[in-house]
Amino acid sequence: ATVGLGNIAGVAIAVSIGGPGAIFWMVVTAVFGMSSKLASCTLAIMYRKIHPDGRVSGGPMYYLEKGLGGMGMGEFGRTLAVVFAFLTIGGSLGGGNMFQANQTLEILSTVSPFFRDYNWLVGLIMSALVGLVIIGGIRRIGRVTSRIVPVMCVLYVAFSLLIIISHIGDIPDMIARIVGDAFTGPAAFGGFLGVLVTGIKRAAFSNEAGLGSAAFAHAAAKTTEAAREGMVAMIGPFIDTIVICLMTGLVCMSTGVYADPQFQASEGFVVGAKMTAAAFDSFLPGASYALAVAVVLFAYSTMISWCYYGERAWEYLFGGSTILVYRIIFVCFVFLGAVTALSNVLNFSDMMILGMAFPNIIGGIILSPQIKACLQDYWGRLQRGEMKRYD
Repeated sequence: ATVGLGNIAGVAIAVSIGGPGAIFWMVVTAVFGMSSKLASCTLAIMYRKIHPDGRVSGGPMYYLEKGLGGMGMGEFGRTLAVVFAFLTIGGSLGGGNMFQANQTLEILSTVSPFFRDYNWLVGLIMSALVGLVIIGGIRRIGRVTSRIVPVMCVLYVAFSLLIIISHIGDIPDMIARIVGDAFTGPAAFGGFLGVLVTGIKRAAFSNEAGLGSAAFAHAAAKTTEAAREGMVAMIGPFIDTIVICLMTGLVCMSTGVYADPQFQASEGFVVGAKMTAAAFDSFLPGASYALAVAVVLFAYSTMISWCYYGERAWEYLFGGSTILVYRIIFVCFVFLGAVTALSNVLNFSDMMILGMAFPNIIGGIILSPQIKACLQDYWGRLQRGEMKRYD
């Protein structure tokens, strides 16, 4: 989904740590991230493996190994692929799992202190719900969630727009503050460099550009046009960060909650979805209850998706016969996410997820001639009218 906890909690975390200026660097990161998303998803189609039974195995591990292998760098490509696979497993357990569970608990605690006092119970319930789908094979829950989530996405965007429009006269000042703070920032957190790093981390967490994770999903696309799939993937960072994350940032600023001392980050203390919930409540009392429902659904669907990514990495490393081991580990980490402090969850998640970018970007740079050739071939056929028509 385009809207997720990266948009709701991630932006709030960025503003809590780096101030409004972090939003600017999230947008800048998304602009550059569009090209990396194009590269990853184009390569995913070019080097995916289609099994005799129709199953598709794809993602950065395959284009790192096969792509670099075709250039005479087989050992190096294999090493990058293995490193990426291990980091993907870590990323699926961190950002794709613990962070989701943690922020679900935070938003539920906002609407009722009961959940804060019984975080272990929330963790157990979430673990059971995830386990029912990924271990028990009860896909109906996942299918129902997948139908509800798009509706919640539309409602979230609509309500955010309503808040922004009601403060439309303040938008020029807010934009000026975002741009101005981007180059100054809170001195307590390292000034310009701190704001820059915060924005980049939260943007990458939200739109996954450069990480290579989106390549897992796009590799399964029913298309033979790698370049076209890559260009479709570019839309993600634009909508996710340049549009929706910016909207969330403006919501937090226009309602004034970002300046509230209780939402300011300090050593070992970070605020996430709670800030966005407070912004919604300040505009319409009780709106945080609807946001809580949305967060639970977004988190649940994200965990199922990241479990799929982690499974592909696990299968690459250890084979498909041991997938159940990974699924059990994944369910256990859901519980850990609910009972662990957000600052610790973020440290682990950032280390794993941002670590994925290094082997992926290195491979993408080396394989850039293949990407360029694929794009030139696609545009050439398009201009000559040789593309297959779908009526």
